[in-house]
Amino acid sequence: MDKKIKPQNLKGFRDFLPSQALARGFVIGKIKDVFEKFGFDPLETPALEYAETLLGKYGEDADRMIYLFEDRGKRRVGLRYDQTVPLARVIAQYQTLPKPFKRYQIQPVWRAENTQKGRFREFMQCDIDTIGSKNILADAEIINAVMTTVKSLGFKNAKMLINDRSIFASLKPGFIVAIDKLVKVGKEGVTKELVGRGMKKNEAEKLIDSFDSKRPTALLNTLFESLKQSGLKEGVDFEFSPTLARGLDYYTGTIFELVVKDYEGGSLGGGGRYDKLIGQFIGTDVPATGFAFGFDRLVEAMAELDLLPKTPTATSVLVTIFSQELLPKSLSIVTELRNNNVNADIVLDAETKLDKQLKYANNKGIPYVVIVGSEEVKKNVVKLKDMKTGEQKELTIEDCIALCK
Repeated sequence: MDKKIKPQNLKGFRDFLPSQALARGFVIGKIKDVFEKFGFDPLETPALEYAETLLGKYGEDADRMIYLFEDRGKRRVGLRYDQTVPLARVIAQYQTLPKPFKRYQIQPVWRAENTQKGRFREFMQCDIDTIGSKNILADAEIINAVMTTVKSLGFKNAKMLINDRSIFASLKPGFIVAIDKLVKVGKEGVTKELVGRGMKKNEAEKLIDSFDSKRPTALLNTLFESLKQSGLKEGVDFEFSPTLARGLDYYTGTIFELVVKDYEGGSLGGGGRYDKLIGQFIGTDVPATGFAFGFDRLVEAMAELDLLPKTPTATSVLVTIFSQELLPKSLSIVTELRNNNVNADIVLDAETKLDKQLKYANNKGIPYVVIVGSEEVKKNVVKLKDMKTGEQKELTIEDCIALCK
């Protein structure tokens, strides 16, 4: 006998069993609903891109986390690191797309990084971007859409931290990356990193202290006014955060990051304006702004705050088979349920005893069971059993449909 293969996942990669997949689908559905209400359309791009498409867009630290390899055609390729660079490639490749181009994208991305709480090597991102508008209203609309989304998901204490990348105009990219960690590691930790990246200690301390006196730029004041006009409240829904840096190199103006007061696992996403990224593909700058949810953290935060529905299965009702002779009746009933938009399962083996059929429904978490015996057939009714309470009712098929929807 051949050696058994140990069933296991690669580190940083996960399976999602039905209850988890259903919860994730619930969140995705809510996100799509809001994004489409704001006029954004879906886009999908390949998992693989040419390496040259991905490299040199994110910064040295991020470039090291891109999964790169050579395919069978000897092409150097990489797994999608985020969805912003592929979007830039799409805009450059399909230049007849109407502008502004407003799209959302919900797909997995891959990063070869150390795993930790809320961070994995394969994870889902939900992006929303507007391409082709310089107006600050585009940034305001992105932020408004994101805040509307998290409110629809049930979050009560979500806030968008906002800054202007121009505040860091005189700093090297490596120093900006360090400053972005100030809230996480504190002044001492950032000072140490700045020194490690080549800055003198006294200069590092002076730089960190300088952020205490920073005030919103004129650009941010305009943005904040637009957000207020959209119904968002400063200090509640958004606030100025002078040390927010967003480590990626492609940001050029406004930057923002979503945090939730009751969740300590980190930000739930971030974004900003990146007016020069697309120009790396076509030679001409194209204004762009967007936001990406860290989907896995979003789901984790919802789980911690008890915001996810408790749904072990998508099936509403199990139709049992009372006997081989009554199989046609059970098949007719399950078909009628499905034709009326009721998610219905049916026992696949007519020889299975009724108690085992009920046990299957209970184990799967199906809330209702339809039992059709000879007496029910004579009366032209079904017996509907509530698996949670154990209560049974005789109903017409029409009433059964109405109750199980």
